[in-house]
Amino acid sequence: MKIHEYQARQLFREYHIPVPEDVLCYSVSEVEKAARDMNRMVVIKAQVLVGGRGKAGGVKLAKTVEEATSAAKQILGMDIKGFKVEKVLVADAVNITKEFYVGLINDRNTKTVTLMVSSEGGVEIEEVAKTSPEKIIKFHINPLTGLLDYQARDIALQLFGDIKLAQKAASIFTKLYKLYIDTDATIAEINPMVLTPDNEILAIDGKMNFDDNALYRQPKILAMREPDEDELLEIDAHSKGLSYIRLDGNIGCMVNGAGLAMATMDMIKLYGGEPANFLDIGGSSSPQKVIDAMNILLNDKNVKAVMINIFGGITRCDDVAKGLIEAMKVISTNIPIVVRLSGTNAAEGLALLKQTNLPTVSSMSEAAQKAIELSRL
Repeated sequence: MKIHEYQARQLFREYHIPVPEDVLCYSVSEVEKAARDMNRMVVIKAQVLVGGRGKAGGVKLAKTVEEATSAAKQILGMDIKGFKVEKVLVADAVNITKEFYVGLINDRNTKTVTLMVSSEGGVEIEEVAKTSPEKIIKFHINPLTGLLDYQARDIALQLFGDIKLAQKAASIFTKLYKLYIDTDATIAEINPMVLTPDNEILAIDGKMNFDDNALYRQPKILAMREPDEDELLEIDAHSKGLSYIRLDGNIGCMVNGAGLAMATMDMIKLYGGEPANFLDIGGSSSPQKVIDAMNILLNDKNVKAVMINIFGGITRCDDVAKGLIEAMKVISTNIPIVVRLSGTNAAEGLALLKQTNLPTVSSMSEAAQKAIELSRL
């Protein structure tokens, strides 16, 4: 689950991480009032759940109320990578001496929460990792002790070289770590964390993501959710017992099991296609789950063909076949569908499918190639 910058700033304040003053606004008139009340230089920042706002023109500096109003007119309603800007943050502009990056992530390789800091702030950390990896300091935090004060100071000293500044930065590191752990976060970033001419250290932008599987114990975080269209689809699919993630391709995939789903997407890519989704109907599938899955796939306007790849273990292939037959009775579509059934009751499932016009194949590679071929017709 993702949250907006303004929400991340709220959480930062609750954990006493220094953040400049700001006001959330939904209209030009609200921006005008906020700028007038603040009565100083401000920055108008689009609030959308996507990066690259600055490059898209979604972040503008305003020295006067008139400039703030003009910026609001330009930003509100604009499209940034498919997201419409419906609200902006009017934030106190900050004089910046130096920008830094601070982030916490779950590192699957070391099975730890990893603190990453860099003297190259204000740019995407992935770009820094690609061009100047030596400028990133990584520290794997022991889950039994957490981030200790002396460890945070040592890392901060590597950034600043000044003990007074290092103490201020270290305090931010430890507070961010506590916030990360307390909220079951998967990403917590301050980018940039800035040093001002007065030697203050501030978090002027924030990003946080959270573990969906832990939201049941995070009601406050869950209440912050503002799902986009794709997230609404994922939430709806989850309520039906399906695991669904939308992608950018045009080959719809229905499989049983996450491993098979990944292998299916790899197979589509191998033969030059692009998967449109990850959709796992689970280990024990009723015909209704198959109907629900088909509805999701066929309602995606980008899908040009569907590849159904079932390896029956706990899942019964005849149940999948029954679900497909029922789905095709109620769903009218011209989208071609390719079916591969293997494993438990595969023969029975294939026999049931003979009464339909659905093409069946015997191997996963054949299914992928056929789906790609049909998607190009």
